Amino acid sequence: MTESTHHADQSDGLADQRAGSGIVVLTAAMQLLHMNRQATELAKKINAAEQAGSAARSAHGVLPTALTELCGEIIKALHVRTEAKDWEQFELKRVSGDPSQPILLRGFGLPDRAGVEHARLVVTMEELGRRQSLNTDHAREKFQLTNREQAVVEHLAKGWTNKEIANALLITEQTVKEHIKHIMRKTTATTRTGILVQIFNS
Repeated sequence: MTESTHHADQSDGLADQRAGSGIVVLTAAMQLLHMNRQATELAKKINAAEQAGSAARSAHGVLPTALTELCGEIIKALHVRTEAKDWEQFELKRVSGDPSQPILLRGFGLPDRAGVEHARLVVTMEELGRRQSLNTDHAREKFQLTNREQAVVEHLAKGWTNKEIANALLITEQTVKEHIKHIMRKTTATTRTGILVQIFNS
């Protein structure tokens, strides 16, 4: 690698981190209005991860299932949160893609006085860098998680169900639920996704 290409690589990497967010804007009818280059790249990664998880699933065009499901939740929320100010402190989040390099999706609505059908959906996508992808050791110290709770978090990040986690850890589903309850209390999260957001941002 020559000196100049090495520098170019480094500055590209920095630019990527700064311009890191993918942005997708859709109508309430799920018509795509805008999708920046970063979002297109990240959507490809999520699609690849989703298809790897289930070979039978056919490609959903450009938009990954995780994204379309999140948009569905935004549309539901728009029926309740009809004013722009209702969205100032509120966003829907989910983590998807490959667990070794998860992608955080944050979604919110831009309501329109003319009704939900005129609203816009905005989703930002950002890669939770590999470095922090599953930095559960740091999270364990920060949130005082037990070894078992840390193992539960690692499986949650793979998108596993309580039943799958129970089977993997040879415990009952009820015990998994108890662990998740404790983890929620420790991370002040109210949902499974919330736990992951806390852990990844820790």
